Amino acid sequence: MLTINVALLLMVIVVLRLRRRTQARSRSDEKMTVLIVLALGIVLAPTDVGQGIANFLGQLVGSVSQASQ
Repeated sequence: MLTINVALLLMVIVVLRLRRRTQARSRSDEKMTVLIVLALGIVLAPTDVGQGIANFLGQLVGSVSQASQ
């Protein structure tokens, strides 16, 4: 039985869509890309990977804000 990881599938779709030239994209194409990225964020958020990314970004923002003071 073959199982498909939805997050991995969405990441592949996002990478393929973003590889296209900017001039070749229509507004509806850009909106679809935004919706796919939002869906990817919703799928990743409750996972361990999503929590790890959120923790890393939080530490990064904290260190940048401390360095600027």
